[in-house]
This record gives sequence, C-alpha cells and structure tokens, in this order.
Amino acid sequence: MNLILKVAQQFASGKQVLDLHEHGNGNINDTYLVNVGERDEDQYILQRINTHVFKRPQLIIENLQNYIQHVDKKLTDNGNSPQRWDIPHIRGTSQGDAFYIDEQDGFWRAIDFVNHSRSYETVQSANHAREAGYALGTFHSLISDLDVEKMHDTLVGFHIVPHYLQQYDQVMTSGPQGKDSPEVRYGHRMIAERRDWSRVLEDGKHSGTLTMRTIHGDPKINNIMISDETGKAVSIIDLDTVKPGLIHYDIGDCLRSSCNPLGEDTLDFDHVRFDTNLARSILDGYLSVANQILTENDYNHIYDAIRLIAFEMGLRFFQDYLAGNVYFKVKYPEHNLNRALVQFKLTESIESQESAIRQIIADFKPVLV
Repeated sequence: MNLILKVAQQFASGKQVLDLHEHGNGNINDTYLVNVGERDEDQYILQRINTHVFKRPQLIIENLQNYIQHVDKKLTDNGNSPQRWDIPHIRGTSQGDAFYIDEQDGFWRAIDFVNHSRSYETVQSANHAREAGYALGTFHSLISDLDVEKMHDTLVGFHIVPHYLQQYDQVMTSGPQGKDSPEVRYGHRMIAERRDWSRVLEDGKHSGTLTMRTIHGDPKINNIMISDETGKAVSIIDLDTVKPGLIHYDIGDCLRSSCNPLGEDTLDFDHVRFDTNLARSILDGYLSVANQILTENDYNHIYDAIRLIAFEMGLRFFQDYLAGNVYFKVKYPEHNLNRALVQFKLTESIESQESAIRQIIADFKPVLV
C-alpha cells in the first residue's frame, strides 16, 4: 500500500491523500478511489494499467486525449448535446504528465471520479435498462464523427472471435492437464458447434458491409453511471478500450450484460436467461439517440452481435480457464469456468429466442430508415 499511496500522491495536485481504497470489480486493471479533500473534484480514480494486456499503455492515454478533446468540443459547440453528460478527464501528475511510471515499472494514470452517481452489476428495472441503452447511444453519437484513423488499436484482436479461437486451439494443442469434467466437455461442444458461424461480424467487416468506427469496447452494465438524484445515465466509464472497432461489439456487449438478470458471476446456471423485455428497453434508449448513425446493414447485424458477444465472452473465459487463468482476475480456480458457463447458457437462451429478439429489433426499423 505504501507504493500505491506514493503513486496516488503524484496526482494529488499538491494536497495530501486522505483516503485510498480499492474500487469496482474490474477484471484487468487495479483500480482505486482516492480522496484528497472535501470537494467533488478532490476525488479521483487511480488505475494501474495491466501492461501484460495493454502492451503499449501510452497509446491508451493518446486515445483518451483524442476522445476527450473531441467530445468536449462537441458538447460545447452543439447546444442540442446532452447537458447531463459527464466526461471523466485525465488528471495530471505534479510534473504535468498524463501518466506515472513507478520504480517497479508499473504504469499509472488518474481520471476524474463521476460524483453523485453509481454503477450496478445487474439491471435494476426497465428504466435502468433504457438508460443503459441511452448511455451507449449518446456515447456513439458523440464520437460518430471522430476520425477513426486518429485512434490507436491498443488491443489488437480484441472482440475478434477468430482470434480467440486461435488462442483456444493453441491451448488445446498444448494439452491442458486436469481439465476434464462434464462442464468442460459442454464448453468444448459449445465452441465446436458455433465455430463456423462465429466469423459473422468479421465477414461483414471484410466485405465492406460493416465499417470500422471508434467504439467503447467494454460498455457492460457496470460501466454505465446512473445519477443518484435523477436515475438517469450520466456517463460511461472504463475508457481503456476506446479504440477502432465495429459498433456491433458495443451493442452486443451492452445487451448481453444488461439482459442477464442473474449477472456474470451467478452459479445458478440452469436459470440464466436473456430477458427480452430488458432488451426492448435497451434498444429503445439506444435508438432514441443513435438511430441517425446506423445504416441498414448495421441494423441487419444487431441480432448477430447480441448472440456473438455472449458466445465470445464464454469462449474467452473458457480459454483462460484452460490456460490457467492468465488473463482475467479470478477469486478461485474455477471462477473463469463458471463465468464461461454463464455466458454459454446466455448464448443458448439468446438462440432459443431468436425470432422474438429479431421481432423486437424489427419493431424499431421505422426509426432507422
């Protein structure tokens, strides 16, 4: 903790750190909430970036700077922009740098804390679901004209399912030991049955049907901040994965995380389900602000995105379990296996309700054309 306190002091603007504790439930980076005073602006989020995952963390900072500059200007210039939207800004060190490297080569950065709001691990109501959709729609709308060529690909292969299948195949070739059980055999079967289909979004990208844009990369429900006072969405946080990609990755991730009432860490696998009523609320909120930036081809791939991202997350958790839990943080040895089972069960639930989900999407088509 002495090291963390020393690092926190670098971003304290000359004040003394009064309180510092772990914050959130992130699977990749180490995150802390720091308090250096009594004002709202005296709280900030301190993160140690996982450089095993983000090989060039300076590029995260550059992406954040491009994103913040673009959105700040847009919110200032456009009187019709959502005035309730909060953009977490980068907090500089006492030397004026946007990041700090400690004596152990740990890479740290700090950003503003979004005050008077909170995030949730699961959707609390239909209104909460609509606000989650609104948040993602607002985010996409604000960056729809941000030149994707200015953004670095900080996670090459991120959300690209064929890439994860290659990693899975490599793990299987190396012969993981002691990894056989009914649950493991179920995971292998899920992957084998969907392998050929899982290129659907990448095929759309390579054919030119779908286009690369700036995306959030991880807009799951616990990264959406809801105002304590109004119950409205006010921000999307955890911006390390802002990068070039397909917006369908974001749409699918928002829906797969928001429409699972039991959450990602449930052990009640038999009751995991995709809630279509929540899906309708999310799409209602999303399309209320993002309908103008979606093309007909974008619309036609929404169901594929919902199904694919749930499968992708199951594949990634499962592969990491087989590899020895080297990517995602775990609380116990089978944590990633259980996470994978949740996502695979969610995938099956999505597939069993394909007609209903496609009908919900179709109900919004007049808004899109």
